Amino acid sequence: MRASVDLEQERLLIQRCQKGERDAFDILFKQYEKRVYNLSYRLSGNYDEANDISVDAFLRVYQAIKLFRGDANFSTWLYRIVTNVYLDRRKRQRNKQHLSLEEYIELEENSVARQVEDPNPGPAMVMESVERGELLQKAIGELPDYQRAMIVLYHKEGLAYEEIAEVMSLPIGTVKSRLNRARLVLREKLEPLKELFGN
Repeated sequence: MRASVDLEQERLLIQRCQKGERDAFDILFKQYEKRVYNLSYRLSGNYDEANDISVDAFLRVYQAIKLFRGDANFSTWLYRIVTNVYLDRRKRQRNKQHLSLEEYIELEENSVARQVEDPNPGPAMVMESVERGELLQKAIGELPDYQRAMIVLYHKEGLAYEEIAEVMSLPIGTVKSRLNRARLVLREKLEPLKELFGN
């Protein structure tokens, strides 16, 4: 019973947002902020990029909330926006020239390479479970963008096939086949590392 009350409250909140009430949007933002950030991070694998994706997604939501008709759950509509922001950013990044990780500082007679500091803890500080999680995230990050989105939405966010079909604007059969393909590719990527996973 409580879930239906929450959905009703959310529907009323969305209607207030559609009328331009900023405080209503602030409440909606606070309700979904963590979920949007977590999805953004799972898709991108990068804290800073996840922040950027989250900000872009909420900006799009704010601009498009008047177009939300309620045909799908609000969370499904929101996940579609986050996924599209991520995919759009990836397309733009592929079109940009990548810079080297090292910059050279010119001194009088020599040039010295400026080291880029790794923000992650050193290997000695990483527990085994964290290491496995990082390896899995890295393998997911190497998947093609659409396969990565499928894996994250299903396995990390717990969306059903039908919800993923709505988020990705695909037929359910396509979702199932692409998800299976993504799992096979992921399994192949992890095969050389199976001793690190204990089996």
